[in-house]
Amino acid sequence: MAARQPVGDFLLQGGPLLDVRTPAEFLQGHIPGGRNLPLFSDEERAEIGTLYKQEGRQAAVRRGLALVGPRLESMAAELLAVAQASPGVPLRLTCWRGGMRSASVAWLAEQLELQVLLLEGGYKAYRRWVLDLFEQPWPLRLLGGRTGTGKTDLLLALAARGAAVVDLEGLAHHRGSSFGALGLPPQPSSEHYENRLAAALAPLASAGEIWLEAESAQVGRCRIPLALWRQMQGAPVLEVQRPLQERVEQLVRIYGTQDPDALAEATRRIARRLGPQRTALALEAIAAADWPAACRQMLDYYDRCYDHELSHHRCHPVDLGGLDAAGAAGLLLRQGLVRPRA
Repeated sequence: MAARQPVGDFLLQGGPLLDVRTPAEFLQGHIPGGRNLPLFSDEERAEIGTLYKQEGRQAAVRRGLALVGPRLESMAAELLAVAQASPGVPLRLTCWRGGMRSASVAWLAEQLELQVLLLEGGYKAYRRWVLDLFEQPWPLRLLGGRTGTGKTDLLLALAARGAAVVDLEGLAHHRGSSFGALGLPPQPSSEHYENRLAAALAPLASAGEIWLEAESAQVGRCRIPLALWRQMQGAPVLEVQRPLQERVEQLVRIYGTQDPDALAEATRRIARRLGPQRTALALEAIAAADWPAACRQMLDYYDRCYDHELSHHRCHPVDLGGLDAAGAAGLLLRQGLVRPRA
């Protein structure tokens, strides 16, 4: 019989992780690093659930067996392929509550003489673990700075030099503005964003300080967990300052290669906040491929938003003008403004 492990041990175990819930459940949120091996399709699960309510467990189980039976051979082949790609370690299986679906696939794996571990309590238990993690106190430090100061590049450079960093924007696939999704993969759901944050945060439990970018409560459509957001609100901020020209050049590097139609549409989304005159000038600059002029029209609005956001924080300004991300990271570490993990 397959062994069951609590969330912490299950995550530390390593090895292939298979989530046997439906594709829609998996897309909504899953344990990072897992892959979907659905026992039922979305429509089949809905059918079985309805049957369970109307006719009881026995009828639902019989229908489930009828649906799964013809697919057992193909599922067995998938299980063997996954196991052969990671020899010597058990397959880890999970479903919603760690119940019948994962137990059924575990039975099949055991008939193939494969080692199997089940997540005790399933994905539901994992979600409790994720939300509890954000409630813990964390030694947060924020890297702030107006738009175009290269905060994300700097955070990544600091991480490469041993600092404890969580990239809020990278995990969200969004840069945090109306233009933030351009050129990036689709965003995860807020639920899966929380899962990704937890996976990034948990290994940093022993760090003396953890650096994040100063963000709004949402990064695109992904909402920062409330418990973590409250801690961010009380965290000190290291405010990066750079000359306007450097900021414009940074934005042109990021957005100057994007689709002009997409840039224009993102501009129209904030037209009410930009005002009619700035919106018109920005759209004219985009149409003329004058990227520096377009960026300058946006910066006035975003600078005002940023200054308002940071007005409630304790800020320590640092001028990094003339330094690239690697040079800036080296300076911050030498000055002791950022400390690497022990």
